[in-house]
This record gives sequence, structure tokens and C-alpha cells, in this order.
Amino acid sequence: MKFLVIGLGSMGKRRVRNLQALGAEHVAGFDVREDRRAEAKTKYGIPVFADIETAIAEGKPDAVAICTPPDLHMHYAFLAQLRQLDCFIEASVVQKEEIVRLDQLLQSGTTLALPSCTMLFYPGPKKIKELVEAKAVGEVISINYHTGQYLPDWHPWEDYRQSYAAQKGMGGGVALTLSHDIDMVNWLSGSSVVTSHIIKNYRSSLEVDVESGAEIILQYENGVTAGLHLNFYEKNKERFLKLVFDEASLCIDFFEPSLTIKTTTKSETKKFQDFDRNHLFIDQLAAFMKQTTTFQATDSLRHLSESQKIISICHG
Repeated sequence: MKFLVIGLGSMGKRRVRNLQALGAEHVAGFDVREDRRAEAKTKYGIPVFADIETAIAEGKPDAVAICTPPDLHMHYAFLAQLRQLDCFIEASVVQKEEIVRLDQLLQSGTTLALPSCTMLFYPGPKKIKELVEAKAVGEVISINYHTGQYLPDWHPWEDYRQSYAAQKGMGGGVALTLSHDIDMVNWLSGSSVVTSHIIKNYRSSLEVDVESGAEIILQYENGVTAGLHLNFYEKNKERFLKLVFDEASLCIDFFEPSLTIKTTTKSETKKFQDFDRNHLFIDQLAAFMKQTTTFQATDSLRHLSESQKIISICHG
């Protein structure tokens, strides 16, 4: 496959490296910033472009990976779909009012548009999903998720105040920025959200014009309930997930990383010794590349529908 990576920031460069590692036939890059184009060209030896139309015309990609700030996702997604290019989007689509238009473009079923969710590729959630589906420890009853990280630590080489996460106009705020986490909880529930509530926290001293914390309560069709706490003001970072079943409780520590299974008689902890975070992104891209040859129109529409639900949760 021939790929065009749109946006050559930290994630865009990671996508370039991983596409090369996966043996993509040709990888090109587009970015409006000259410094990012120069870095990608020097480090990875790829052709780079300052104009998106030229990038598509000369690069002749089969697919694009959109790694821009969220407020630009839809612009490039429309561009890709109009040119019949498969489209890998870095996070859930965030412009609620434009989803209907993208939905109409996808009805033809000729291309794939896949909003990505990195969290689904962690070893812990994958193992829990297997247990949920097999009912190995009974039915899941409730889910609790907590993530707390400090926004200035995400990219310490950059001014966090200029990041998309810190700016409402760029699709920021902790809820939308961490929409992958909501997607993961929805996936593990095995059901669809019927009720959601969100309370946003603006109290931190971070210089942002968005919420830096959020409490989210979800109820699903199958009766499962979930509570999520998301923040990017917590300097002592934590990220854990707990599911309570009929016969056991399961807890993932994402920074350990480990999975603990507790019953009334025993407690077992499995540590993922060989865990490499970059493998998540490689597996994610590999799954997308596979889907480009096997997908049906309903795949894109289902992912888009899930994105719309997550946007509704984040906005309240």
C-alpha cells in the first residue's frame, strides 16, 4: 500500500516509522510546517509536501493517515473520501455537525474510514474482552476507570498551552482528548450506551480554556454501569481500569502494566513483561491495513456511529 501521512507532529512521525516497519510500499508526508517537513524528510527519507493537493497528485496514495489536531480531522477526511482514498483517523471524529456529511460519503461502500482507538490494543483490555465474551467469571456488572496525567508532561519539548488539548477551538478538553478511553469502556461493556452524564472541572491552574477534568457516568442497554474519571492536571500519573463480575474483579494498571484477577479465594497478577507501547500503534495500523482489503460499508458506518456517540458523551 501507498500511504500519505497528514500531519507530521509526534504522532505523525510515529505513524511514518511504523508504516515503514510494516513494509508499506511507499510513505509520503504532508504538513504545513516547514520544520516538521524537514525533520521527516531527513530522519525517514520520505518525500514531503507543503500542499495537500500536490501530495495526493504526486504521491498517489491508496490511503491516508490523518494525524492533525482534531479540528482538522474532518477537512482531510472529506478530502480523502472524495478522492476514494481509505482513511485512518488519529482519534474519534470530533465535529458533531459534519458527521452526517461523512456518513453520506461512506454510503457508497467503496472506501474505509476508520477512527482509531489505541486503547483496544493494550494486552490487558484484550484479555478482559475475551473473559467478558466467554463469561469465564460470570457477567460483567460495573466498570470503573481512572486516568490522571499532567498535560505539560505529555510533550515537554513543546508549550502545552499551544497544544490542541489545551484549546477549545482545536477540539481540546480532557474528554475529547481522551475519547479513546471512553471508546475502550464502551467496547468492554459489550452493549450500547442508553444514558450518559458528564461533569466538567475547570478548577486547575493550567492555562487552558477547556475542562481539565471530567467525571462521566454511563449506563448501557444490558444494565452495566460505568464511571470514568479523566484529568490532565494530575502530576503523579495514574491509569487503571476495574471491572466487577459475578465471580471476580479484574483490574488493569496501565503504567505497570499488569492485570490482576481477584476472587473470594485467590488473587493473581499477570505482568506484561515484554510490553512495548509502540506495539499498540503497530498492531493498530496492521489492523487498518488488513481491513482495507476485507471491509464492508457497514464497518465504516459502525465506527462513525460509535464516534458520534462518544462526541455526545463528551459534550453532555
